[in-house]
Amino acid sequence: MSRFDPIFQKSLAQRKNAGLFRQALPAHPAPNPHAARRHDFRSNDYLGLSHHEKLASRAALWAQEYGSGAGASRLVSGTLAAHELVESKLAALKSTESALLFPSGFQANIGVLSALLNLSMEATGEAPSIYMDRLNHASLHLACNAAGVRQKRFRHNDVNHLQDLLKRDTASKGLRFIVTESVFSMDGDRAPLEDLRLLADRYDAFLYIDDAHATGILGEAGCGLASAVKPDLILGTCGKALGSMGAFIAVSQTLRDWVTNHCASFIYSTAVAPPILGAIDAALDVLPDMTAERENVATMAACLRQKLYEAGLATGASSTQIVPFMVGDNEAALEIAARLRKENIYATAIRPPTVPSHTARLRLALHAGLTREDVLTCAEKLIEIHNDVIGI
Repeated sequence: MSRFDPIFQKSLAQRKNAGLFRQALPAHPAPNPHAARRHDFRSNDYLGLSHHEKLASRAALWAQEYGSGAGASRLVSGTLAAHELVESKLAALKSTESALLFPSGFQANIGVLSALLNLSMEATGEAPSIYMDRLNHASLHLACNAAGVRQKRFRHNDVNHLQDLLKRDTASKGLRFIVTESVFSMDGDRAPLEDLRLLADRYDAFLYIDDAHATGILGEAGCGLASAVKPDLILGTCGKALGSMGAFIAVSQTLRDWVTNHCASFIYSTAVAPPILGAIDAALDVLPDMTAERENVATMAACLRQKLYEAGLATGASSTQIVPFMVGDNEAALEIAARLRKENIYATAIRPPTVPSHTARLRLALHAGLTREDVLTCAEKLIEIHNDVIGI
């Protein structure tokens, strides 16, 4: 028992009473992981690459060739040829001069964005102005906290609100940053990237786009959505549609060099391990030939939205493989998820603070391991259970 366990217990009890207690459930409730995927609407492994033979074999091959770990940070133990090879492929995917790998997207966002914000004082002597979509990922909000910068949140996807904030601050001499996700992870909708690009140009702002949930599954040959508007920085992840783990920024060579010298989460983190590099490398090889899988996932997502819409149920502004089944009440969302599990259908109840208050939902992630039949069964059970729980 730790010294503060009574305090921890009180805090946990408060969470339970509010319907906000979290716990990690078994990842594969069925004996066969492949069969389980047909009932799993939780995974961000949108293309099913985590079980692809080429990724597994190259991960094993590179572990044998380079070892199971990188040993230290790249500034200490050096860069492997495998790091450089994978980063050149990631830069090509995003049509940028260079890329730089990180152990995770969370780590990359906190480290890179906080370092960029600190640059403002050094370059201008003034605090930065950072404009954040209010529904951005937690790691982006935490980056502002890490830099000690108060962010200016604009209403979700509201470019008029953002423009009002930018106009108000035209006399500000600090560096300006506009930060958004391209696909919002809990809502499945898309940011108005072209409009954000125009505003960034008009107000001399650095455009930072987290393309995590678009990389691999959306855009030409899976390049994501951000490349089309040529932002100043693209954040991509390898733990979602690319089927392994890790993350990267795709940027100019100058910015890559600057991040290498100023970003604590790169400087002080052990480098991405060779088996992971092998899996990412193989994923980038197979990605261009998975157009049919991407189209199939998009079709299934549209089918699910339509079935729920016909039943009078809300899925927000989703237009991607992420479909939020809006419930509202925390306890009701938990009850629906629990009853779905009894039907061998797995979806996660998402509650505050991950989403705003009174917008609890089931986040349904469509992926290539599902069939249309699976999706129709899920929709049918969701409607039945929702109506029973809500009392319709």
